[in-house]
Amino acid sequence: MTAPAARDTAPRTAVVVGGGLAGTTAALQLADAGVRVTLLEGRPRLGGLAFSFRRGDLDVDNGQHVYLRCCTAYRWFLDRIDGARLAPVQDRLDVPVLDVAHPRGPRLGRIRRDPLPVPLHLARSLATYPHLSLAERLSVGRAALALGRLDPADPALDGIDFATWLGRHGQSARTVEALWDLVGVATLNATAPHASMGLAAMVFKTGLLSDPGAADIGWAHVPLGHLHDTLAGKALDGLGVRTLRRTKAERITRADDGRWTVEVPGETLTADAVVLAVPQAETHGLLPDGALDDPDRLLDIGTAPIVDLHVVYDRKVLKRPFFTALGSPVQWVFDRTASSGLTGGGQYLAVSQSAAQDDIDAPVAELRERYLPELERLLPAARGAGVRDFFVTRERTATFAPTPGVGRLRPGTRTRAPGLYLAGAWTATGWPATMEGAVRSGFSAAGAVLSAFGRRHDHPLQEAA
Repeated sequence: MTAPAARDTAPRTAVVVGGGLAGTTAALQLADAGVRVTLLEGRPRLGGLAFSFRRGDLDVDNGQHVYLRCCTAYRWFLDRIDGARLAPVQDRLDVPVLDVAHPRGPRLGRIRRDPLPVPLHLARSLATYPHLSLAERLSVGRAALALGRLDPADPALDGIDFATWLGRHGQSARTVEALWDLVGVATLNATAPHASMGLAAMVFKTGLLSDPGAADIGWAHVPLGHLHDTLAGKALDGLGVRTLRRTKAERITRADDGRWTVEVPGETLTADAVVLAVPQAETHGLLPDGALDDPDRLLDIGTAPIVDLHVVYDRKVLKRPFFTALGSPVQWVFDRTASSGLTGGGQYLAVSQSAAQDDIDAPVAELRERYLPELERLLPAARGAGVRDFFVTRERTATFAPTPGVGRLRPGTRTRAPGLYLAGAWTATGWPATMEGAVRSGFSAAGAVLSAFGRRHDHPLQEAA
């Protein structure tokens, strides 16, 4: 009876492949539970696709990444790395929506909540939303009530697109443009015809109908790299995690004794468990035979691009921290002046363009010609302002494509190979490809490892398990 007890208390080891939010979360959770962890990251930095870089004197985020108050897993992550104060949530949902195509000229509306119970918290905002007619506003209310009765996990919803469901519930093209896609494109990275109804239901039901403050928006007031690389790396170091940057796993195999070997350049690592927290195509290339019933399904999970336009003006042209637009190709605009370290009286705006298939391959000169006049239409103060810099960041595989049917392709955390687990926003988290989904997948992978080790897993989020 003593031998099993000794084995249970012996130090356990794990290798986590991938230092994005999923892998970093899994490493933090495992190390917190006493597991000896080695974290591999092919890039020179942690953070995955939510990172920063230097351009001259500026700290630039590769894209404008936001989260909502309902993103409890990502909020745990921020707390765990001591970064919550650096990425605060607004006190109350308030989104300025500027329509520049209104017949009477540019018109500003707002999506904001009142301190009332669901669904009354949005009733006044919807009743006074100037970008929809009275009939359209009433139809939105009816559709929202119908959406609230859905179960996002219902497989039937994954098989239809969001636009079809909206059409069945009386939503006009204008309503889709001015409300549903306004939120959906930014959160799903797809327009309604190309989005799974299951994922759309999850976003809107959780964000708008679960709690009055669920959709309050948070974003980093410092470079993302300070959070996801510097502070996360410090937290990992404090737990004794061995973090190997610029190091890719080349081959993963399971030995006869049940342990795993991970081959990296110049070294072979051994571990009791391995967490693969890299994109789906890279995971496919590393999976040993028999780990999944149909590994090629991973290659059927498509990807969707995001393009960000970065404009540095010689003067202040935007008074608000952000806004979104209608009647313009511009989607969301954020003021990144303070977080970038820009000095000298100018202003740095980041224009975030999701579902950017039409722009992903466009030359910088073409994008400049297309979008600078649009910013002048939206921001009168930009007319005549000097442009100190204009540059573009592109993420061709920013997210998995949330197309109808994608739910059946997304694998769970566990594989058929004992001791091998999967993590990443593309796995079956129930969420679209967000920072929240990535962190949740890391929770799930760590929980599965600890369960196999016979260790108690004090999950910080009951609903994320």
